[in-house]
Amino acid sequence: MGLLGIFVALAFLIFLAFRGWSILLLAPMAGLIAATFAAEPLLASWTQTFMLNAAQFMAQFFPLFLLGALFGKLMEDSGSVSSIANYMTLKLGPQRAILAVVLAGAIVTYGGVSLFVAFFVLAPMATELFRSAGVPRRLMPAAIALGTSTFTMSAMPGTPSINNAIPMPFFGTTPFAAPGLGIIASAIMLVFGMWWLKRVEVKARAAGEGFGPDESKSAERLAAEDPIVRERATTAHEFDPAEIDRSASAEQGPPILLAALPIFVVIAINLLMSFIVLPRMNVAFLAEPQWGATSLSAVGGVWSVIVALLSAVVAAVAINFRNVPELRATMTAGSNAAVLPIVSVASLVGFGAIVAALPSFALVREWVLGIEGGPLVSLAIASNILAALTGSASGGLTIALDALGPTYMKLAAETGLDPALMHRVAVIGSGTLDSLPHNGAVVTLLSVCGVSHKDGYLDIVMAAIVGALIALIAVILLGSLVGSF
Repeated sequence: MGLLGIFVALAFLIFLAFRGWSILLLAPMAGLIAATFAAEPLLASWTQTFMLNAAQFMAQFFPLFLLGALFGKLMEDSGSVSSIANYMTLKLGPQRAILAVVLAGAIVTYGGVSLFVAFFVLAPMATELFRSAGVPRRLMPAAIALGTSTFTMSAMPGTPSINNAIPMPFFGTTPFAAPGLGIIASAIMLVFGMWWLKRVEVKARAAGEGFGPDESKSAERLAAEDPIVRERATTAHEFDPAEIDRSASAEQGPPILLAALPIFVVIAINLLMSFIVLPRMNVAFLAEPQWGATSLSAVGGVWSVIVALLSAVVAAVAINFRNVPELRATMTAGSNAAVLPIVSVASLVGFGAIVAALPSFALVREWVLGIEGGPLVSLAIASNILAALTGSASGGLTIALDALGPTYMKLAAETGLDPALMHRVAVIGSGTLDSLPHNGAVVTLLSVCGVSHKDGYLDIVMAAIVGALIALIAVILLGSLVGSF
């Protein structure tokens, strides 16, 4: 009965979440359904399992959600993201419209700008570029997804995405885990995605298909006002779309070098903290109970990203102090934008904790660990399945590692497997099947671009799912043959 309860709870969660019900309500209800089938105490499951694990996730990662959302809002309202996008447009031109959108998205998200901020800034740029180049509007979501939601989210070494941060406390790794494999995976995703999008563009031109009709009201504004989009979006990434219009944006962004400077700050400080500053610090005090009786390997990766994003926020304020029309409103909106996403993802984590605590979950654990191909294959499949079921890469990845992380670390110690390799496999795995139709980022992106699932989703599948799966297979094969590098 316990195993049946897990499936019933998942079906309940997926069915209602896809219809726009709040995950804050659904996650504890689904957890209690699973606990009921297993004859576990309901109140204890809610207060002692669900809430404690949700709170632990918030304690670990709220600084990243807060600083990521705040940095993204500052970069948007200062016009810095627009300046970078316009620079890419100017340099590549309409004849390379797809490449311009992809690279602009990659630059800003690898630099720490929140995914949803990038969506709302890149969509108007892509609209103008695609219209002037005669590229079909239906390719806009896939082009933006390729640049923002694939290699810069899961594969590029050092990326400050929340997905790349989640495995660090479990595996004792840094944001730069398995850098060589990450770069190879990034190249595969980019090359495959661009090949597919150019192929579709050529076929569309041959068929005489143009950009298509314009919208009377910008699609990105309609998406920001849609409550169902908001509910789905906040389980997927660290920015609440409702805060997009809470503050005024600059009419003109800073020069390109100043616009890009905070992004370079994120990358440089992250690198310095990971490999120079933290390894030389005396952190013996962390072993004391008042500091959580932990170690640098458990918190160092998160600390690196926190300091990098905080430094970037300071740099963005210093550079754009006079350019942001309403600095206080911008800072408030950015801070508020982090609240609903962190609580939503934490609720998914709490649900996963209830499921993992059920006696019948041992059968699931045994099945996952018994998958042929070794621990890397089973880890990839587990993160894939849970990200797909929850519609959230970060939620699915945390649930997988909460339930199976210690087991994989034990296997790594027994077999000599590098935790950095497991880190990279887990992150790339969580960023593949999370892009199913009910995923919050997919729903938001299609809405922002004014494209239906029917018209735009197949190209998202090819650019964001198939390319990532190919890259994941390549990383597993290479890692199994030569190890982490």
